[in-house]
Amino acid sequence: MHVSVVVVAYDMARELPRTVRSLSPAFQRDLAGIDLEVVVVDNGSPQPVAVDELSAAFGAPVRVLRVDDAAPSPAHAANVGIAAVSGDLIGLIVDGARLSSPGLVADAASAARLADRPVITAPGYHLGPMPHMRAAEAGYDQHVEDRLLADAGWEDDGYRLFGSCVFGGSSSRGWFGPMGESSSLFLPRDLWDELGGLDEAFALPGGGLVNHDLYRRACGLDGITLVQLLGEGTFHQIHGGAATSRRFGWDEMHDDYMALRGARYVPPANAPVQLGRIPPNSMALLEHSTRWLAGRAQPAPSAVDADPR
Repeated sequence: MHVSVVVVAYDMARELPRTVRSLSPAFQRDLAGIDLEVVVVDNGSPQPVAVDELSAAFGAPVRVLRVDDAAPSPAHAANVGIAAVSGDLIGLIVDGARLSSPGLVADAASAARLADRPVITAPGYHLGPMPHMRAAEAGYDQHVEDRLLADAGWEDDGYRLFGSCVFGGSSSRGWFGPMGESSSLFLPRDLWDELGGLDEAFALPGGGLVNHDLYRRACGLDGITLVQLLGEGTFHQIHGGAATSRRFGWDEMHDDYMALRGARYVPPANAPVQLGRIPPNSMALLEHSTRWLAGRAQPAPSAVDADPR
């Protein structure tokens, strides 16, 4: 199977080489029978992406596409990347600061064989002790994160990151609740064509809820099967992103969504097929997930139930 992964990045000289390294054949496992292509789309970074550095991180030449005079939203850049790749299965990582777990590509390829029209995703995590929207309050910054990654030895075993993270905001319901968006969305080419890619009307810096909108529309296609990869995911590195740094709050992004869609954002309610294994060092994540699931049986909804992210 030919698998293409599109990574969109803006001004991520620190984070992007790690992201590309995490997608490399040396890091990803069980790639027998998989022809892997990674394409990076530079969304107009002030300092263009260092192609040689990315190729060294990947262990082979990496194709980099640059969008000059780029919009603040990554939507157009993502669509450029999706149109440029040739995979039977295409994955999109719209935030180039996300490390991939070692089985992400292989499990996505396995998931693609489970259904005629698969929509494949994995949860999103934030490195460190708390979601990055609140990291500054606890003194968690890039220097602290660099030490965390060095101590974890993630390049030797990426699954160690599950012991050094929390669920991201859109995955805050854990493994057994609906996800608000997908930080690693894999679809066959024909489903990408059917969707028409990302909606470039989402023009806020960082895209606002463009990625939420993409995931909801994908889950709303006729006859799809949602597959969630247990024990895989992407790990967000702190970098001052538009949402995680609170330059744009949820209310502003949600107002933009309602102006474009005429309704409040609600996470897709599809019941996913779960595929994969739970890493042994992720018991805190499992406990969080089961507590959310148990809380659904209570008469009063929890705060996270009321949060559509």
